[in-house]
Amino acid sequence: MKQALNTLFITTPGTWLSLRNNNAVVKIDGEEKRAINIGILESILCFGQVNATLPLMGYCAEHGVNFAFFSESGKFLGRVQGPVRGNVLLRRGQYRIADDGEQATPIARDVLLGKLANTKAVLRRFMREHPPEGEAGEKFRSAVSTVEALAAQIKVSSDTDEMRGFEGTAARAYFDAFDGMILHQKDYFKFTGRSKRPPLDAVNAMLSFVYGLLANETEAALEGVGLDPAVGFLHKDRPGRPSLALDLMEEFRPWLADRLVLSMINMKQVKPENFRISESGAVTMDDGARKKILAEWRARKEDEITHPYTRDKMPLGMVPHIQARLLARRIRGDMEEYPPFVWK
Repeated sequence: MKQALNTLFITTPGTWLSLRNNNAVVKIDGEEKRAINIGILESILCFGQVNATLPLMGYCAEHGVNFAFFSESGKFLGRVQGPVRGNVLLRRGQYRIADDGEQATPIARDVLLGKLANTKAVLRRFMREHPPEGEAGEKFRSAVSTVEALAAQIKVSSDTDEMRGFEGTAARAYFDAFDGMILHQKDYFKFTGRSKRPPLDAVNAMLSFVYGLLANETEAALEGVGLDPAVGFLHKDRPGRPSLALDLMEEFRPWLADRLVLSMINMKQVKPENFRISESGAVTMDDGARKKILAEWRARKEDEITHPYTRDKMPLGMVPHIQARLLARRIRGDMEEYPPFVWK
């Protein structure tokens, strides 16, 4: 159980939530742990095997408190909603901003600056822990310098297409140094560049799989807060693509997804025999590799961090939900800027 940004997160299996007067009563194993005035809450988010009484859900729906359910892995399951008020206003605000380049560009800028800050942090962290020498060291220093220079360009740009171009150049510089962060099993786990559909090597197969997990997490977080995952500000609308979820996941890619892949390779948690090459040249993982990645992903989500903006301690898995709430506040006009999660 955790409270942050006027949101109550319920993650303990077997928790019972009920209504008493104007309070949400939290019981675990029959013992009352807390009673929270519903008037101070914007949302109650329940993960896994959490039970709630109908009177509580009805009271929250009547008073505009978002009540959403997720699986233990974070998949969005559903939301209890009363008369349509807040969500429709939030989504209309989202659509207006998305259709107006002048309004969408500042949010896209905040997202990209967060991603590039985290990209630089990953490179610098590796250089501190494993100082590269010679040509490798120069490649890392060049990548850091390029990312810094392009972040400065994005900061003053007023054109989203131009910012996408800057980000693409920064990504190429980052991935040019990526192979240098693979320390073990290098005979098989070689990285020469990003390949997506299909992935042409084991590293890209892992990256694509973990990016898919991350996209699911951010999409669920946006659903939980009432935003439309399909309408973004950085990624253009495309049928079947969760553009806003892709926007939100950008800041998580380097420090969460990429580092997980690198760690699993360097710790030899995955091995060459976990991969196979099809006749088309596509590289796929076996079930054993997928299960190992999923187990590590779930474990990482339990790691406790201090959120750099709210200053609250929380499981890492809660961070996408906090970022979705901050984005919703930005869209509603409660905040002048969207504060991306910047890894330290």
